[in-house]
Amino acid sequence: MSQYSPQGFSMLPTGVKNLLIVNILFYLATIVMDRAMGISLDDYLALYCVQSSNFHIWQYVTYMFMHANIDHIFFNMFALWMFGYVLENIWGTQRFLLYYMVCGLGAGLVHTLITGANCYLLQEAVNGYALSPDPDAFVQLLHRRFEGSYNPTVVAQFVDAWRVSGGLGDYGAQSVAMAQQLLDFKASIPTVGASGAVYGILLAFGMMFPNERIYLYFLVPLKAKWFVIGYGVLELVLGVFHSADGIAHFAHLGGMLFGLLFILYWRKKSLNRWN
Repeated sequence: MSQYSPQGFSMLPTGVKNLLIVNILFYLATIVMDRAMGISLDDYLALYCVQSSNFHIWQYVTYMFMHANIDHIFFNMFALWMFGYVLENIWGTQRFLLYYMVCGLGAGLVHTLITGANCYLLQEAVNGYALSPDPDAFVQLLHRRFEGSYNPTVVAQFVDAWRVSGGLGDYGAQSVAMAQQLLDFKASIPTVGASGAVYGILLAFGMMFPNERIYLYFLVPLKAKWFVIGYGVLELVLGVFHSADGIAHFAHLGGMLFGLLFILYWRKKSLNRWN
């Protein structure tokens, strides 16, 4: 991004600074608790599918301060500072933090709606398969519903043994149990990161400074409006066609959506007050 530092702007305002500190403290606590005590904070503070036994309502707040690794937190915090300090200087700390939390909460809500619906459809598929299990139906179930979540070699060996058995043994019951285990595994995958809130920050920057130039990978200059639109379209495409890549694309879109709605609400409120 090109320099944008009008007179009086702080390069590290209070809200951004505190968010950076809290995220770093959460990350350090995660490492210490895991290595020193063998306790995974993800089990309590990450966001889980509503069907998971690990799901708790407070996770809508805590998940956005958790991160998977050093790369994850570095790029999120860099983007938070890069775009956030400008917005906070314009909006003020209170409004900036409110916007950040709304985007993070919205991202979590959209993500759980998607994952909850997906888990429900998966459960219906497993229940339907359990009524009449057979090798071909088992392979189709895994390929269509659990792609990327199982070991193809292990499954191939199991299916070959099932076919050779000629219907003997409890392969049908075992296949149902395997499908249910895969479903339970998908439902227990945690979601962490400030990305949803950061995408909301990115959207706000693009709306307020549409012609400001952002350097993609520090090389290619793009106007902020095209940068934001491009990222939004990319997240939508990846969310629809590459949902098994382990990235919460719809959470990113949720952060942008709630950010957009909140900004439109602010604008309408300001216009009504002016009128």
